[in-house]
Amino acid sequence: MAGVIKRRARRQRAFRWTIVTLLGTFFLLPLLAMLEFTTRGPNGTITLDTWKLLVDWGQLGETYPDLLTGVTNSFGLVLLTVALTLLLLVPTVVWVRLRLPRLRRLVEFLCLLPLTIPAIVLVVGLAPVYAWVTYFLGGSALTLTFAYTILVLPYAYRSIDAGLSAIDVRTLAEASRSLGASWATVIWRVVLPNIRSAVLSAAFLTVALVLGEFTIASLLNRSNLQVAINLLGKSSATMSVAVSLTALVLAFVLLMLLSLVGGGRRRTSPKETR
Repeated sequence: MAGVIKRRARRQRAFRWTIVTLLGTFFLLPLLAMLEFTTRGPNGTITLDTWKLLVDWGQLGETYPDLLTGVTNSFGLVLLTVALTLLLLVPTVVWVRLRLPRLRRLVEFLCLLPLTIPAIVLVVGLAPVYAWVTYFLGGSALTLTFAYTILVLPYAYRSIDAGLSAIDVRTLAEASRSLGASWATVIWRVVLPNIRSAVLSAAFLTVALVLGEFTIASLLNRSNLQVAINLLGKSSATMSVAVSLTALVLAFVLLMLLSLVGGGRRRTSPKETR
């Protein structure tokens, strides 16, 4: 019996590694092809001129001003979207769980609604709204923060809701209130530390989505990283591919950090409950 179990475990391990190897090859080959393309020089030589220029911000701004503007706008959008999403969503979800549990399904439906609407339809609906946004706030690309906050709601809500489901938030809140804590203190010093990994997951997903968004920015005539890459592809293919590769690697790193945060949380949970 022990031999059968060992053989089964060995076959399962070999199957897992085979799947991981195939998937790793499937994902890595296009990235390696992109890297090879960006290092091509004249007469079959290898050059790192594109990557040297990419890390030299001063020279990059002079050579490709639109790219620098797109990168700057995207990082600004990342910071504002993460801040606005967490500021709106965390207190709302916590408050609904504590005081308005009957509205939980309605809030969940509203938060997941953007997931079912195609981006092009969202743009058609947002265009008249953005006419007023442009009238009051100007045509800055940072105004896309409002649209991106709606776009990331399904992912951020799911992450935060899963974090709250893992703890007894009602007991924690009632215990804190009985000790004289205000509601702001309950959310900031009691609930938030217990859902730290869920909030980080929501933030990472928001960063990955904002850095990869193209449709809304392009159709609303705003400049972000993806719009700049699209324009750059018409004048410098190597730089366009290098920036795309950098954005992809950054997204992979963020997802790996997300996985590590989730794994750390699962490993520490049994100790915390003892």
